[in-house]
Amino acid sequence: MTSAFFRLDYGSKLEREITRLVESFSEFQIDTRQYPKRWLAIKLLEADAEMLEQVRNMPNGETVISLSQQSAEKIKSMLGDDVDMLIADRRYGFINGIVRQSLHRPNMDRITFTDRIDDIVTHKWLGLPIFFAMMYVMFRLVIDVSAPFLEWTDTVITGPIAGWFSLLLDLAAAPAWMHSLVVEAVIGGVGGVLVFVPGLLILYFFLALLEDSGYMSRAAFVMDRFMRVIGLHGKSFIPMILGFGCAVPAIYATRTIASRRDRVLTALLVPLMSCSARLPVYVVFGLAFFGARAGTVIWAMYALGIMVAMLAGMVFTRTILKPDASSAFVLELPPYRQPALKSVLIHMWENTREFVRKAGTVILFASLVMWVLLNLPWGVENKRDSYFGKVSGAIAPVFAPIGFGDWQTSGALVSGFMAKEIVVSTLSQIYIHVDDDDAEAVEATTFGEDLAGIGLGFVDAAVNSGRILLSIIPGVNLIDEEAETQDTVLSRALREHYTPLSAAALLVFVLLYVPCVATLGAIKHEFGISWAVLSAVYQTAVAWAAAFLVYQGGLLLGLG
Repeated sequence: MTSAFFRLDYGSKLEREITRLVESFSEFQIDTRQYPKRWLAIKLLEADAEMLEQVRNMPNGETVISLSQQSAEKIKSMLGDDVDMLIADRRYGFINGIVRQSLHRPNMDRITFTDRIDDIVTHKWLGLPIFFAMMYVMFRLVIDVSAPFLEWTDTVITGPIAGWFSLLLDLAAAPAWMHSLVVEAVIGGVGGVLVFVPGLLILYFFLALLEDSGYMSRAAFVMDRFMRVIGLHGKSFIPMILGFGCAVPAIYATRTIASRRDRVLTALLVPLMSCSARLPVYVVFGLAFFGARAGTVIWAMYALGIMVAMLAGMVFTRTILKPDASSAFVLELPPYRQPALKSVLIHMWENTREFVRKAGTVILFASLVMWVLLNLPWGVENKRDSYFGKVSGAIAPVFAPIGFGDWQTSGALVSGFMAKEIVVSTLSQIYIHVDDDDAEAVEATTFGEDLAGIGLGFVDAAVNSGRILLSIIPGVNLIDEEAETQDTVLSRALREHYTPLSAAALLVFVLLYVPCVATLGAIKHEFGISWAVLSAVYQTAVAWAAAFLVYQGGLLLGLG
């Protein structure tokens, strides 16, 4: 009889630093034959004197110790306590959870505030509706509250910033191709993605609130009963929740799951969660075609991802990943606490910074490559006749039955294989053009007037966002009913090429189709290339089938 190796989960922030240290052992060739790598990493984070001395005497030991000290300081600044205290708290919390499950004491009259809340949020029948209701409110706030800032960011990027670059290029007597490269590839491609940073800031803010308040552990507990249907337990839902941010760290978070079979199955389901990279696609199409209902549509995408993950898990459990001996699900439910503002802001900033970094590297590179392909053979007038247009046109018939059989959408979806944000970047380059009238309108203002307009626009966005937030209170309505729906330049351009039905089918396809390169790389690194290939193939097939049902079903119902 064999038993799975036990590994205590110390929480996402600590686990991230432990994993980083473990990887550094291989990078700097630290001799770990005497001790388990994970145990050694934890000891270094705890500043264990004996282990510090042993590692210090190794080649590159000082470098690794410096990294461990940086990680320990980072954890302390985020969680407000020393690493050794946080680790001890997790261990005692786990022990307390085992004792509470195995030891029955007489009923006591003393009921804590946490117990009263848990009676409601972990209720057998109320727990799941409360979870989905909280997700709904969160995504409505992400869209509604960030909408004024989204419009302001779009106006700044496509207005003053584009105008400043155009003016500089004119002063430098830059050729027409350079002007096109900067305005269309850099500003149109990268700027079209950066527009959605305000929404991501708010998304990560609310996710951090839920995590630091202690509710995320309750969500895993509530989902345990449903996860059992697909042969998993609630602990697998934690990486799936992390997948709402980014699937790559969520894949690596499966390391905390004891059974390899459970880790593999969880990794196959994580990419079905709507990561932050898909949010720009949801927002731009949601605002373009669904207006005030955009928040509801986006929430539906997140809920659909969870539902499809459940169905896929049931199929895998009954075919290639049949469950092994079930293990007990022991999860510490920490007491509710007021989230530390500093920790929430750090969490929000670090995740958004990663998105911006990607925009400045991966998306910029992809935008430049896309611009080249859209302009080759050199001098091509119609982008449909470019190399990119011809290849995309050859693929387009595959997407025709699901509502978007044009070369523009086909090309954008293929480019989204690199990163889902690039779907928006590609569509921006294809559909958004800066003509002479726009340039003249920008040149008509001075630099000072532009700065003043940017500042006033920000203040106006902040006021409108505050009104929307206060209007959530029952009986309070500070929203101007006559105000037009706020959207982006790209949203307005898309309305000329899609219908609400084809847009809905596209959102479903983007939700479910092949994971990005980084996610597939993480699956390959953890489980092997065969599982990465399976993930890409099955998700694309499911995405096509689901989009087909949405589009063709809509046509049958007369919604086209």
